[in-house]
Amino acid sequence: MLLPKIAPYRTVLPHRGTAVNARSLLLGGAPVELMGFEDALRDIVDRASADGAKPLGVCSANLDHLRHFGAGSRWAGTLNPHVPVEWLTLLDGAPLVAQARRLTHRDWPRLAGSDLIGPLLDQAEQRGLRVGFLGGSSAAQALIRERFAVERPSLVVAGWWAPERSVLSDVDASSRLAADIAASRTDILVVGLGKPRQELWIAEYGPLTGARVLLAFGAVVDFLSGRIRRAPAWVSAHGLEWAWRLMLEPTRLAHRYLVDGPGAYLKLRMRSDATPLPAAGAVPNAAAAFVPADPEHEPSRAPGSFVPVESAADVAVVVVTYNNADDVGPLLAGLRKETAAQSIKVVVADNSPDDRTMLELSRHRDVVAVPTGGNLGYAGGINAAMRIAGAADAYLVLNPDLRVDEGAILAMRRRMAESGAAVVVPVLLDNDGTVYPSLRREPGVLRALGDAVFGSRVQGRPGWLSEMDYDPESYRHAHLVDWATGAALLISGDTARAVGDWDEQFFLYSEETDYCRRVRESGGSMWFEPLARMWHERGGSGSSPQLTALMAVNRVRYASKYLPPARLGAFTAVVLAGELVRMGKPGHREAAFAVVSRRRWEGLPHATRATTAALGGGPPPAGAVIIPAHNEAAVIGRTLESLGGVFGWGTVEVIVACNGCTDETEDIASTFHGVRVLHVEAASKSAALNAADQVAGLWPRLYLDADIEVSMEAVAEVLRSLAEGPLLAARPAFRYDTSGASWLVRSYYRARGRVPANARGLWGAGAYALSRAGHDRLGEFPALTGDDYYVDRLFSGSEKAVVATVPVVVRTPRTAASLLAVLRRTYRGNAQQDERFAGQSASRTLRELLSSVRGPLTAVDAAVYAAFAVAGRRRPLVGRRPATAWERDESSR
Repeated sequence: MLLPKIAPYRTVLPHRGTAVNARSLLLGGAPVELMGFEDALRDIVDRASADGAKPLGVCSANLDHLRHFGAGSRWAGTLNPHVPVEWLTLLDGAPLVAQARRLTHRDWPRLAGSDLIGPLLDQAEQRGLRVGFLGGSSAAQALIRERFAVERPSLVVAGWWAPERSVLSDVDASSRLAADIAASRTDILVVGLGKPRQELWIAEYGPLTGARVLLAFGAVVDFLSGRIRRAPAWVSAHGLEWAWRLMLEPTRLAHRYLVDGPGAYLKLRMRSDATPLPAAGAVPNAAAAFVPADPEHEPSRAPGSFVPVESAADVAVVVVTYNNADDVGPLLAGLRKETAAQSIKVVVADNSPDDRTMLELSRHRDVVAVPTGGNLGYAGGINAAMRIAGAADAYLVLNPDLRVDEGAILAMRRRMAESGAAVVVPVLLDNDGTVYPSLRREPGVLRALGDAVFGSRVQGRPGWLSEMDYDPESYRHAHLVDWATGAALLISGDTARAVGDWDEQFFLYSEETDYCRRVRESGGSMWFEPLARMWHERGGSGSSPQLTALMAVNRVRYASKYLPPARLGAFTAVVLAGELVRMGKPGHREAAFAVVSRRRWEGLPHATRATTAALGGGPPPAGAVIIPAHNEAAVIGRTLESLGGVFGWGTVEVIVACNGCTDETEDIASTFHGVRVLHVEAASKSAALNAADQVAGLWPRLYLDADIEVSMEAVAEVLRSLAEGPLLAARPAFRYDTSGASWLVRSYYRARGRVPANARGLWGAGAYALSRAGHDRLGEFPALTGDDYYVDRLFSGSEKAVVATVPVVVRTPRTAASLLAVLRRTYRGNAQQDERFAGQSASRTLRELLSSVRGPLTAVDAAVYAAFAVAGRRRPLVGRRPATAWERDESSR
């Protein structure tokens, strides 16, 4: 279905005349508006009588409503007051009435659809409003027509529609149904399709019906037809209407009331909030209504062409290829059709071992294609492409073996605009047109157990027993999701900048799980958009025993990053059990051995880089890498291994200055060919740095902590930035590795990553470089704690830079106590250098920390950061160690 063009947006707040006595609050996590009967009736009829910018959807909240739309439910957030339908959720159900009374200390009436429908039809008769009925059986509708002929002869009925379920689950058929309703000029549409189908259908197709008001009154058709009797007044007055309906329809309602009801009631009691919600008609910032504004980006210069990478675009498409010469043509052909409605640029990072894919891409002159110089994996390829993608409102990560249906990108952008989503994912279709179950739930022990036992069988099992979402209903309607396969992800520009690089430790598999979790932890949401359709070949990564083993290992890697030790052990045991029961199938034997023995992990597929390509085809840069090391036997080998490609250049001298070492650091460093090892008597970092400077002969110089892993590309780019330009100092980009850390530590570093000041300086990465002129300004390293902090202050903003490189890996402390010790040392060193400047820096950091708060999760992270900062700064000069003492965190080694 071709969707209308979306331009950049401006916010417009819709208006509705809401009753003065209305009050909004959350019940079970679902927004509910508390109103009197007359107020609700007047609001609904007034909206049906007047032209408005968008239709009004009306539904009633009971326990079944909370089960479907409350906190943690599949459809949570779909009925928020954003376009294209404005929702009025009324209070229904005795438990909700009681909870509202507890929270507001006043009585509120039940406003069930079955109570409202009679007075609404009376008003429609009086005002000449046209009423349509959607839902129920044809037989039930025939009974209503007979009753209306006698009881409501003046009521104008615009039409009757009793669609099959197959119509409601089909996009094209539902669109034709909505068009048929629109042709009838219906003012009020009574929708009785059952919860949650009726609300979901209204949310997606309501605006296409032309109706001003759509009533999601599920059982009304049966009540109006007389097929089901209303409960006696005394039954309703005592809150027993559920028992009455259960008695009349035990087969249909037993599961709802007896199985689902208790959980919904628990949600009601635990997830309700008396804090008033924005007034009806007000739109939250994250879900504001949008209308097109004037275009701000450069349009495509010719039909079907992409804009240059240096131009800002609506969408930057990022593709990672590996032997995809046959796939990129169909992908780009589909993308070119999308340029009629928006500006698009395309960047491809090619991991292929030969030049066939690059040769095919060279036929498309408006596509930016770069070889990665090896096989960086999916995460590494995305990072490489993102570094040159430039400015865009959103970034669309696509597998190369996808075909994009016309209008898909526009539909995803519309969902992002309407819902305030950080990430939007489409429907993925297999070649035969069947929907691939691409939606996923957050991994956990019980879900891993369910998948280990049942695999893809018993697809109707509860969500807490499966990571994959097999329910066909989930793929028919827009809703929030935990994560989805990484074949197609539309990421907002703000989110891409806030979350940062993809974690390259995963290579293939679980990288999207990790990225989507980081999106959620940053306060962003992820939505599924059913109107966006893409066809997926599924097989771009191939299949082999090693890849099967890597998939299992990366699930454990992911759990290692986020789960505490006890749950990690249980999760690993469940993954192992799942591989053991499938050992007869190819690859699962290797996977079981890999899960048991971490030594096997190094033999699994991982990122590889070719030296010449990494250098962009030019000569390698010259310079020196200086590594001070004091008792670093546990980590020095890992650091030197990361420099393996640099040794082969023959243009960079690598010096390890072992100072005061009493372990095997010198012996381990001496085993690396091309490394010069210095023996320094004093256990002093400044002494080690100065000793290495005295023997080094090349410039520029990269000073690298002994526990930091740095890529060959990062070394090359940093050295070149100082050799070729006016910069005096620089450092590479870096990322925090918090795997195995406590939740407090992870929370601290999430907040730290959102503070711009922490990303601008030369400090914090464990790596910085100086040109010869920059070092002349420094002279010798002083005997101070925090050499990177000291060096950073020597240079103005125009004299130093953070170079966009493959990030170096900074392993954080794993425990709160270790983090606190590191912070005390850091703040002590800062104060040691300049107490006045440190105070100004703390003030600036506090302002930036407060501005980084975007929601409850980021607020918690900011509070944790502030608490550690205060504790770390407490009496920073008391008990100060000698400046020559070597201090470090041991928990991450």
